[in-house]
Formats: sequence, structure tokens, C-alpha cells
Amino acid sequence: MVFDPALAPAKRSAFLAWYDAQTAWPEAHDYDDPAAAGATPALRAFHAQLAATYPPAPDDGEEAASGTDYTIGGALIYMTFHDWDGIDAAHDTVARLAAAHGLGMFEVSSDLAEVWLPDGKGGLRIAHTD
Repeated sequence: MVFDPALAPAKRSAFLAWYDAQTAWPEAHDYDDPAAAGATPALRAFHAQLAATYPPAPDDGEEAASGTDYTIGGALIYMTFHDWDGIDAAHDTVARLAAAHGLGMFEVSSDLAEVWLPDGKGGLRIAHTD
């Protein structure tokens, strides 16, 4: 998941509460469209670049074997990559693009649940972890 760090709390416990509230998906809009979601400009630019390499999974009611599910809110983009053989490359791409767009990254699936923030030098730094 990537997020706009200006809209998320910096401290671990507050961040996790914010994450839980955001992923209850309380906003009344289409979560597939960054513009409809009111996503920040950085999130929209990130999505455009990532989706060019990792296109959205087909929405045909079947379990996707490839593609990416994007759930887009005003402050974050949650991604599920269906191509497990390419997950390391997808992770690297997400981290690179998050840094390039000044976004934070939350490794939701990681055992340590790392939260990364922009380091001010074009990269990311670990802000907190379990």
C-alpha cells in the first residue's frame, strides 16, 4: 500500500488506527478510479505509472491469475498483485515509484509490517515496524 504521508499520522499506533479506518473503505465513491476517489496528485501520478506496467486485473467475477487489483482512496492506494512469480519486481517498482512521487509505503503483508517514508533524498526510509 502507498499513501500520502501528509495525510497519515507519523507515530506507529496512530498510523495503524488510521490504516484500519481507511481500509474500512468509508468513502462514497468508486474505488477503482483515482479521480473519483479524490486521490492526491502524487497518488494519481503513481497510479498512472504503476498501472502502465501492472495493469488492473480483469473485473469479470473470476479469480484473477494476473493483473493487479487497485483499491484507491483519497489518501492511499491498496494493491494486490496476482502474479506471484513477479511479486519481487512489483515490490521494487512500487518502492521506486513511491519514492519518486514522495509517497509513503506500508508493507501490509510483511511479517514486520514496515512503514516507509520519503527520506528527502529521493528514496525511502523505515519510519516504524513491528
